[in-house]
Amino acid sequence: MSKSEFGTLILSHQSFLLQLAMKLTKSSEDSNDLMQETFFKALKNRDKFQEGTNIKGWLYTIMKNTFINAYRKKRNQNTFIDETDNKYFINLKESEKSAKTDSSIDREYMMKQINTVEKTYVETFMMYYNGYKYEEIAEIMDIPLGTVKSRIFLARKKMVEKLKDYR
Repeated sequence: MSKSEFGTLILSHQSFLLQLAMKLTKSSEDSNDLMQETFFKALKNRDKFQEGTNIKGWLYTIMKNTFINAYRKKRNQNTFIDETDNKYFINLKESEKSAKTDSSIDREYMMKQINTVEKTYVETFMMYYNGYKYEEIAEIMDIPLGTVKSRIFLARKKMVEKLKDYR
């Protein structure tokens, strides 16, 4: 099969791939990038395609693997490795938390105000504050992910409202 015939063959599945890309990325711009990358990889590896096999399945696999690899790469780019003595940067956040309030009276007043917010909001917020991810909180509390996000948002909003006089 010539390059042009192979190109025509993979282009005949463009609408299927566009639907799949939109389903995976949920963004038209990202789906176009994913389609372009899929076509590029298909053309680059056309010698690995065996005539008579399912081209649609082959293209689906290329697109799915490309999407997964890009997702993993993006997720891993947000990783920070602290190689300083005594993990200075990681521990910095903990020391700043305790230094934010000057006295126990301040903390008592703040906690009293925060405790007037509904318990479900505060529990969800405190789990998030203590480092749990949204998905983990949803699983532990056995509630939908959207509920977790809205409770955290509302807890922040209500706490700011309660502490506005304190500022």
